[in-house]
Order: sequence, then structure tokens, then C-alpha cells
Amino acid sequence: MDRRLVWLAVGSFAMSTVGFVFSSLLPAIARDAHISVPHAGYLITAFSLSYAVGAPVLSALAGAIDRRRVLAVTMLFFVAGNAGAALSSSFETLLAAQILMGMAAGLFAATAQATAVALAGPDHRARAIAVVVGGTTFAVALGAPAGSLIAALWGWRGAFLSIALLGFACAAILWMRLPHGVRGTSLTLRERLTAIGRPGILPSLLVTLLYLTGGFTIISYLAPLAIDGAGLPGLAMPAMLLAFGVGAVIGNMASGYVADRIGATRMVVLSLLMSTAICIVLALVLKLFPHDVSGPLLIALMVPWGIVGWAFPPAQASRIVGYAPDLAHLTLSLNASALYFGIALGTVVGGRILEYATPSDLGLVAAAFPLAALVMLWVSRPSPVAVAPAE
Repeated sequence: MDRRLVWLAVGSFAMSTVGFVFSSLLPAIARDAHISVPHAGYLITAFSLSYAVGAPVLSALAGAIDRRRVLAVTMLFFVAGNAGAALSSSFETLLAAQILMGMAAGLFAATAQATAVALAGPDHRARAIAVVVGGTTFAVALGAPAGSLIAALWGWRGAFLSIALLGFACAAILWMRLPHGVRGTSLTLRERLTAIGRPGILPSLLVTLLYLTGGFTIISYLAPLAIDGAGLPGLAMPAMLLAFGVGAVIGNMASGYVADRIGATRMVVLSLLMSTAICIVLALVLKLFPHDVSGPLLIALMVPWGIVGWAFPPAQASRIVGYAPDLAHLTLSLNASALYFGIALGTVVGGRILEYATPSDLGLVAAAFPLAALVMLWVSRPSPVAVAPAE
């Protein structure tokens, strides 16, 4: 394996940590900014929308530029966004920092995967992409709980500052280690979006969006769910995120193996069914049990929820590639945008629930989205196997 791929993964780790640690920072940010937690949730929405829109748009603009330059400069913009967040004096400044970070993260993710393929060669394409995406998995398993712990010890500004320092070191190493002259293919935004017209692609993207909407209706507001809903102390957040992260690593590693044995579509269906069940169980635990019972149960449920949640993305990506193998580089980019549109929508939905209901109702509403994804999956048959080109 080309060791330079590791630094691309470290960059993905830094950028993804922001997205997953933010749910634990919302109460402290809301308190300092004198706003409600649902209002603070718009910061997650801003990051996610900027990522979803920025990835295809900025990739189209930067397609032919030297990738070492794109990655290093993008990382520096990300560092600036984190530094701006750490030094922000108002909600508006913090919102602008989130938008900058989201756009940088979207462009970095798309460019890093393309660069990994160029460095590893076509024979090792899948492995190279897996290394870079692995940075995101470790962001869930280690970055988010570490960031939450830093925030508990030194405040939410300390978490952003720590990520900025990691990003700066990564930018310097990428500039020194990556080769000069690796350029991408220049595609217009219209060319990048043509893949949506292929049979099966649009319904699959909607399945992705619905699934992530349900998940992040809860994940974006884990802190009020744990503190207000289950009576856990704020210091329990790192433990919750660590438990979820351990499950995420297990789910991500097992998904490919299970999908190869039972089929990607069946793996996706299983993920949707299990996600629905866990969302309902989370709601019932908070509604039916006192805090001294619901708190520990909530932490325990993070592991199976992490397994189920992260078993979905690899299997869904496999399904989408199966519809149009020749356009995998475009369809996977669109799927990433659908992921972050789902995160943004889930954050908005969860915020509205907290405004008009209680944290225990988050799970009941969230369960409706994977069910809707199942309906979409059913009406959009046939499966990718039926339309994949014969070998």
C-alpha cells in the first residue's frame, strides 16, 4: 500500500470529526450564544448542506487543477473554518465558519478519493478508496468521542482548535508528500449530474437521503436526548459516542462480508428494518423507564445502533455502483451528496421535534424515514443484479 494514502485518510479523519462531534457540542454552544439547542442545530444543517452542494460544484471547478494543490489549499480553508469557529463571537460568525468547513470537506473528500485511485493504480482502486473512507470511520470511532472529551475539559472552542491544529499538520504533510502534476478530469457540473438519469440511480439516492434523515433526526441531538431525556451527565457524551463508534467500525467491517453472502440489496433491507426497530426501542426506553435505568440502556444501545447504522453505507454504495458501473466515480459522489442532504434534513426535523415535543419523541419520528426508504426500495425494483452488465 502506498503510505501516502494514510495522510489522505488522516485528512478525511479530521474533516469528518467535525461532522460527528458537533452533536455533543450543541448544548454548550447554545448556552454561550444565548439560543435554543434546535436553533444551534442549524449549524449542523449549514455544514451538511455546504458539503452536499460544495462537493459536486467545487469538484467541477477544480477538476483540472493539480490535486496536491487542491488538497493542501482545501485543508487550509478547513483549518481557517475551525479557527474561525474557535474564535467566533456570534452565532453568525460560527455559521459562516460551518459553511466554510462544509464546502472544504466536500471538495476534499471527492479529491482525496480520486487522488488515492491515481496513486494506487486501477488494480488497487477499491482498496485505495477504502483506506481514505476508513478515515471517516475512525472519525466516528475515535475522533468524535475524543473531540467530545476535549470539549468537556476545555470547552467547545478547544475542540475546534484541536481539529484546526490537526488539519494544519495534515496540510503540510500532504504538500510535502504528494507528487506534483497529478490532475483530474475536467467535467462540468451538468456532466457530473447526468448519472442521475440512469435507471435506478435517482430512487437509490432517495433511499440514501431518507435513511440518513432518520438517523440524524436522533444523532444530531444526542446531547439533549442523553441529558434531558435520559438524565445522563454531560460527561457521559464521550462514552456514548465511543460506544456508537465501536459499533460503527464493526458494522462497516461486517457489511461488505455479509453483503457478499446475502446480496447488497438484502443487506440494505436488513439495515432499514433494524434501524426502524432501534429507533422505536430508543423512544420506548426513554418513555417507559426511569432515568437510573434509561441512561445505562441508552449507552448500551449505542453499540448495536452503530453496527446497524454503518452497515448501510457500504451495501448501498455497492447497489448504486451495480446500476451503472461505468459511472461509479459520479454515482458515488452523488451518493455522498445525498448522505449530507439527509443529515441536513434530519437535523431540521429533529430540531422541530424538540421545539414542539420531547427528546423521547425523536426516535418515533425517526423510525418513519427508514420505513419510507423501504417503500422506495420496493417500488424501484428490479434490483441492481438484474440490470448489471453481464461479465
